[in-house]
Amino acid sequence: MTASDHQKRDLAELTPARRRSPLNNIKFFVFCHGLLQLGHLLLSGYLKGSVSTIERRYGFSSRTSGLLVAFNEVGNTVLIVFVSFFGSRVHRPRFIGGGGIIAGMAGIMMAMPHFLSRPYEYSNSIVNALNSSLCLMESSPRTEALHQNCTENQRDDNQAVMVIMFLGQLLLGIGCVPIQPFGISYIDDFASKRNSPMYLGIVFAITTMGPAAGFILGSFMLRFYVDIDKPGKGVRLTNQDPRWVGAWWLGFLVAAAFLFLTSIPYFFFPREMPKEDAAGADMEVETKTKDKEEKPKSDPLQDLTLVQFLRSFPLIVLRTLRNPIFLLVVLAQVNLAAVAAGVATFMSKFIEKQFTKSTSYSNMVIGGLNIPAATLGVLLGGAVMKRRGLSVKAMARMCATTVLLGILFAIPLLFLGCPTQSIAGIHTPSHRPPGPLGCGLKCACEAESFDPVCGADGVEYRSPCHAGCTVININFKVLNYTACSCVGASNGSQDYAAPGTCSTRCSHLFIPFIIMSTLTCFFLPFSQTPSFMMVLRTVKPEDKSFAVGVQYMLFRVLAFLPAPVIYGSAIDSACILWGKKCKKDTACLYYNLDWFRQRYLGLQAFFLCGAFVFFLLSYLVLRRLHRQQQPVLLNGKDAKANANGDANASKPLLIERKEIVSVV
Repeated sequence: MTASDHQKRDLAELTPARRRSPLNNIKFFVFCHGLLQLGHLLLSGYLKGSVSTIERRYGFSSRTSGLLVAFNEVGNTVLIVFVSFFGSRVHRPRFIGGGGIIAGMAGIMMAMPHFLSRPYEYSNSIVNALNSSLCLMESSPRTEALHQNCTENQRDDNQAVMVIMFLGQLLLGIGCVPIQPFGISYIDDFASKRNSPMYLGIVFAITTMGPAAGFILGSFMLRFYVDIDKPGKGVRLTNQDPRWVGAWWLGFLVAAAFLFLTSIPYFFFPREMPKEDAAGADMEVETKTKDKEEKPKSDPLQDLTLVQFLRSFPLIVLRTLRNPIFLLVVLAQVNLAAVAAGVATFMSKFIEKQFTKSTSYSNMVIGGLNIPAATLGVLLGGAVMKRRGLSVKAMARMCATTVLLGILFAIPLLFLGCPTQSIAGIHTPSHRPPGPLGCGLKCACEAESFDPVCGADGVEYRSPCHAGCTVININFKVLNYTACSCVGASNGSQDYAAPGTCSTRCSHLFIPFIIMSTLTCFFLPFSQTPSFMMVLRTVKPEDKSFAVGVQYMLFRVLAFLPAPVIYGSAIDSACILWGKKCKKDTACLYYNLDWFRQRYLGLQAFFLCGAFVFFLLSYLVLRRLHRQQQPVLLNGKDAKANANGDANASKPLLIERKEIVSVV
């Protein structure tokens, strides 16, 4: 007796009480799976919303933080290949639960650096050292004392932090491997044919809330100071201060706890459960007739051994990529995935720097506006496709049109930004006269000091010392600095400075920017469902499951892995002043905002144009195939179906030449 026969016998022997158990109900599985995927994407979204804060806390460059965000794809890409092989050979619910536990452990590991690091010390943060930020005589021993303190008490431990966080991301990628593919296949196997699409739609709808929930959670957690768990560590900063670091670690613990809780039920689900009755009344075992009907739809990979599967893997990949429609659509999707990776990873930082908003506020904008708009676009795109009964050629036309609309709304974003503020000794706009040369050099200012102040002349200074200030006014907090010799030296304005940055003074452009970016996020996802259906309809039926696996593998290798690093490198190239700690570079302190905007948004526009070109090429290829096949189609019933616009006209038609399966 085979293992399949044993499973059927076990199902037949289920008592009525066990059949009524929630653990034998596919609806309860759908509910649990939606929550688990929500937790997974909550953790992933929270990291992207906290990336600029982690940069500031540990002195990472944007390129390093981009690599950190992408690193979970390494473990995922390596192991996802085996999912196609194992399929239903394993106890899928237990594998899913184990993956959720591993992802929860990854969340704890991501928070671990906070507990292993010393308390955060920002420049001039110690109360009894407030006077060290003021202008003193050059003969002051302050510089030597600072160097001695650095070498004795502030050794750079960022390398260890980086290793721990990268291992956490690797663990997250490994844990997430079985969650989506095993969950979707389990639902499809034991839900009725009528209810299966609805259940999958529910799961996808819940999971789209994950990234939004991650950004919103980040918005809430980053309002608390990073060392909130360390008593006696007072802070004189507000979350508007460029040196502010929020409690980035706290959200990882919340997401990890949620993952642990939602993983527990999977260890109690059966390996096989009764097939849901199509009428939705009772749960019953499939009859022999239904078993016979299901056999032709079984995955041919299930008959291969692991060695045979690994040997055939490259050949099947090459055969799949030889399909021109599949290749063009996947390349278009890769470009859109690169856009999504750039928006998710660095848009919060872009808003923060470009419009002088707090990290918390930037996360709220993305989680509350951009991601919900994208979710609505996905849902409406699927609804339009279902209502219109589109052929594959019409799907290609719809994808190209919606991406073109996205480009039309994205291009103006290149011009909705702020110029770099005037920063003494670092950046002077062309319309402002330069300040006096050498101003502040006599003050022996700390080379690594960063305590920005805004002078009455509208010029920003790295610290009160660099502004030549000698008097500080305090009333529980720093009110302002006076007797600043560098402030007003060129235009005769008053000689005082206020703590904090001068901001970019273009807040009137923020609302138009958010409107245009939200519209872009709304129109682009219209292409997600039709492009996915194009992939399913343009490959051989026996290659469908494998083609989807190849599709997601290409997403990871060509988009989700390199894109955050490419965006991070472009952002780093716009830096005009790097922070210093113990004579080593840390995070960027000041960006040329014009370069930042042009390079970051320019990359997005480049990928959008690439997606449009590939969708357009797929449409042109399909139109050419349609014209070649028209004499064949215009016969008998096919001609009638074509004339009436019958949806049956969109059934697959195999073309043996080049092994293309096209739909016209």
